[in-house]
Amino acid sequence: MDGTIPVSIDSGSRPGSRPRASYARRAAIGASYPFRGIYYFVSIREFWPLFVGRLLPLSLISLVVYLVLFTFAFLPQYAFLAIFHGWGAWVNAVVLTLGEGLVIIQGLFEGFFVDECRVDVFDATMIKLGFQHLVSPHRLLFVDAPNAVKMLGKPTSPAIYQPWSIIQIVELIVFLPLNLVPYVGTPAFIIITGTRIGKLSHYRWFQLRGLSKNEQKREIRGLTWDYVWFGTVAMFLELIPILSFFFLLTTTAGSALWAARMEEERRRSRTVVESHFTNARPPSRSPPSRSPPSRSSPPPPYSDNAA
Repeated sequence: MDGTIPVSIDSGSRPGSRPRASYARRAAIGASYPFRGIYYFVSIREFWPLFVGRLLPLSLISLVVYLVLFTFAFLPQYAFLAIFHGWGAWVNAVVLTLGEGLVIIQGLFEGFFVDECRVDVFDATMIKLGFQHLVSPHRLLFVDAPNAVKMLGKPTSPAIYQPWSIIQIVELIVFLPLNLVPYVGTPAFIIITGTRIGKLSHYRWFQLRGLSKNEQKREIRGLTWDYVWFGTVAMFLELIPILSFFFLLTTTAGSALWAARMEEERRRSRTVVESHFTNARPPSRSPPSRSPPSRSSPPPPYSDNAA
């Protein structure tokens, strides 16, 4: 455990103080971080090689996957859904096809080729935002490098952004049929699958802090509402063809921005607590001073050299 007090994303919210406004504000803030990550990633040129050099080829492969699906799977699914959905069938058919593509892409590439790149984006963002002390115990850092990305060396401990599991693929497959439900099915699919993404978005941050599984669960419980909306937006962005890998990196940058904000709040909370206990501590009583014998001249300066 890192020994500090966990704080919510909305440090101003308190139980009993307009909870509806607090929940709405927390949802808006949580949902904003994937978009903030896009702006941040695009505006920092040193991040660009991470996408161009590593994930651009995979994005081109994903384009082929989606072309095949929309050529052979979209129209039959649309025709079937039109029987029940009418004019709105195309929305469900598009999301259903995109979801199928996401299952294929995640199964083939994401867990094996993308996660390492996402760890680099997260760590570099934390370094740029002033939290190098969190990253340095877990990987080699070249402190004389010209930028945060080039500072990153080999990890010295397991480096995982989101733990890959066959369960997440199974969940996508299980919840895909929700798109067959008129009107509410597609939003429900995005929110349910996005919630899992949101809850895993700070797995790397918890690693850097050295939290145990129980401590991670406690922090996730305190931010579940925020993670739902962060993950919902992230899931929506992942469904965009061709750009899904790009948005994986920008969402990672957004999660690091969010973690940095909460780290700053934790730091302020710790400072307040420490100052409170310091001020509350009674002044120490020093023993009555005895006047030293008078000296005709001041003592010589201290030296550790033996005479």
